[in-house]
Amino acid sequence: MTMDYKDYYKILGVSKGASQEDIKKAYRKLAVKYHPDKNKDDKQAEERFKEIGEAYEVLKDPEKRRKYDHLGANWKQYENAGTGDFDFSGFSGRSSGKRKYYYGDDLGDLFGGRESGFSDFFNAFFGDLTGERMSGFTDFGSRRRPGKGTDYQAKIEISLAEAYSGTTRILNVNGQKLRTTIKPGAYEGQELRIKGKGGKGINGGAPGDILIRITIRPDNNYEINGHDLLLKTDIDLYTAVLGGKIEVNTLAGRISLNVPAGSQSGCRLRLKGKGMPVYGKTGMAGDLYIRLNVIIPRHLTEEELKLFTRLKEINRKKTGSH
Repeated sequence: MTMDYKDYYKILGVSKGASQEDIKKAYRKLAVKYHPDKNKDDKQAEERFKEIGEAYEVLKDPEKRRKYDHLGANWKQYENAGTGDFDFSGFSGRSSGKRKYYYGDDLGDLFGGRESGFSDFFNAFFGDLTGERMSGFTDFGSRRRPGKGTDYQAKIEISLAEAYSGTTRILNVNGQKLRTTIKPGAYEGQELRIKGKGGKGINGGAPGDILIRITIRPDNNYEINGHDLLLKTDIDLYTAVLGGKIEVNTLAGRISLNVPAGSQSGCRLRLKGKGMPVYGKTGMAGDLYIRLNVIIPRHLTEEELKLFTRLKEINRKKTGSH
């Protein structure tokens, strides 16, 4: 059996001496250009996208890259030997089987076709080998062990309100619609797993999973600190000085809050258990802190100015200041 050598450096448009950072930048640029979302129904772009992903899968990993560079220097040896004795010892060991693809909420048919999504060249040298010294490619099938299918990855962005209350999303995976439930308390960077819905297993192995990474859209009103929430609320000068009740809109609904007399701008009032729920733990939640922002009145009437002037004089006498 013969196969073409894959020049992964050429595919990414980098030199053999390129740094890992240069390789990453080249991959990202090409992945954006040939991403299926930007090239609907373009099979050539889809194949290019897969080829770019395959090249990056090898070159991003220092160990795989070392083996690949060694292979390049000895490729003619194997090519000339055909099914003879090419030394595969440098390529032994199994891959993790967790090849990752980022494709938003809709995975579509990106992973259709060949189960691994990679070429015969990749599978031969970087796929699930037994670790034995191979005598050629003719008996690869009989020597392959069962392996777990590819894990697919998706990113889902939700609002802070959805993270607080919980939400659902529908994923379209190779024509199959999967409902994903996100419980209250989801957090930035959280990874959810849908078992057995990824790529088909290799040689009778278990299917892969779908890994969903959660991102939370920034909210202009709230700051998040672990399970605690911080909400800035404006109050008027008179309530800050005299105290009183204010109404505050929170993620849990509208609440009434007592403001102590003499509250300073920037002080925080704590509402225990009104913060973010703890994911997967009913009844557990962080705290909500209300940070007061005192608004100084503007456009005062003549009478109001006289009253403030009088208050100023009274305060000077009380404190003895001039």
